[in-house]
Formats: sequence, structure tokens, C-alpha cells
Amino acid sequence: MRSHKIQKIDSSSEYPCPCRRKGNLKPIVLTEALGCDRCQQIFEIKKDGQVIEQLASMYQKKSWRWTGHRWKSAYDIWTQNYLTKILILSISTFVAVVVLPIMLRWLSTQSIISWAVSFLILIILLLMALFVVYRH
Repeated sequence: MRSHKIQKIDSSSEYPCPCRRKGNLKPIVLTEALGCDRCQQIFEIKKDGQVIEQLASMYQKKSWRWTGHRWKSAYDIWTQNYLTKILILSISTFVAVVVLPIMLRWLSTQSIISWAVSFLILIILLLMALFVVYRH
């Protein structure tokens, strides 16, 4: 089974062109860039060494990551987790607008232990939301 883990891009190696024109990316001498021998596009290797960015225009920048077998769009992380992020945002909004006022009314008549337990539950929910949103 092929690995889909992102790999560091070697500036001295050849890769297939991410533009799907059956070209090969070859290193450009004295630069940290790769050029396609078929479509003549130039790709810059970003600082972390895991992303290449097409040097077309500043309005149409495209970026890719190398998985070892193929190029994957660098922005797929957002699209894969889009539904999860919307769900977490909706639940957080519901908690802030509906549950929090009800809980505050209830807590106004309770002791400090109830406040502490409620605070702990809120922190755990926030940490779980952050974990879901930022997991990779």
C-alpha cells in the first residue's frame, strides 16, 4: 500500500509535473526552484521544503505537496476538514447562545463547586474542539 505521508522535496531530484502535462520537474541550476521540461512552468520550493509553489502570477498561486508518488494540493487540508470545522463552529455557537445563558442562570443560585465543575466541563469541550479542528 502506498504511503500518503508528505515528504520533503529534494531540490536536486526530478519529479513529475503537477500541472498534469506529462512533463518532468528538473532542478534549475543555482536556484531553489524546479522547472518543467514540457509546460515551461517554474516552481519555487518553499522554506519548509515540503511545498512547491507555481510562479505564475500573484493572483493565481497554486501549491502542492509531494507524497512520494504524486503531488497533492497544499490546500486539501482545509477542504477535507471543511464539514468538521463547520460542525464545530455550529456547536460552539449553539453552546454560546443557548446553553451558556441557561447555565449562568442556574449557577447564580449554586455554590462555588458547581462553578468549578462547569468551568472544567467548558475547558474540556474547548480542548476537544481545538483537537478536532487542528488535528492532522
